[in-house]
Amino acid sequence: MIQYGSEQVTQLRFMTFIPRLELRDDQWVDIELRMIVDQATPVPDGLIDLTALVICTHSGVIAQIVPLDEGCDCEFQFTSDEKEQIRAYIESAEIQTQIANLSIG
Repeated sequence: MIQYGSEQVTQLRFMTFIPRLELRDDQWVDIELRMIVDQATPVPDGLIDLTALVICTHSGVIAQIVPLDEGCDCEFQFTSDEKEQIRAYIESAEIQTQIANLSIG
């Protein structure tokens, strides 16, 4: 995690993801991800309830990955490694199937 205005970078390793998918409109699917973080890489001080909002197209292509704290924008951003962990999870067959099923229904 990178806090705006700070030079300190914390690399989180996500152990598990808990997704909640929601069809926003005829273009976007919102995925709220709750992450279980490896104890060796604790969440930085200043974050109370870290989640990620992943915005995808109906075909499962990621448009944006946004960190949230208590459901709101926060002063942190994900590192490229953290984004890659999230991207790999969203691009997994299981989640792509869930996105496709949500978009059909």
